[in-house]
Amino acid sequence: MSGTVVYSQVYNMMYEPDAFIGKVIRMSGWFDYFEDETTGNVYFSCVIPDATACCAQGVEFVWAGEHAFPDDYPPAGTGLTVTGRFETYREDEYLFMRLADAEVEWDEPASIPPSAS
Repeated sequence: MSGTVVYSQVYNMMYEPDAFIGKVIRMSGWFDYFEDETTGNVYFSCVIPDATACCAQGVEFVWAGEHAFPDDYPPAGTGLTVTGRFETYREDEYLFMRLADAEVEWDEPASIPPSAS
């Protein structure tokens, strides 16, 4: 798929998550993470830009197996391909989406690094 089509499909997953629940999704992009200073939770994502790289959409993933952060994770901006089962979950009153039980293939750093981690 072209970059625009992939970006659009990810947007659709975020806009209509019920249509994707339980489906196995495979995507490539760059790795990024967010650490919630309040809870100490760390969230990992595959960030996918559109064709011109002016816009990007991230999809959270949970890497299958036992992995410690930061020791088992590469720096933000590293390319990756993630394959996992799409699911939704709630934290407090908010609905979130992620790829669960994900297999992750790490690549070289992305050619377009994330703006911030």
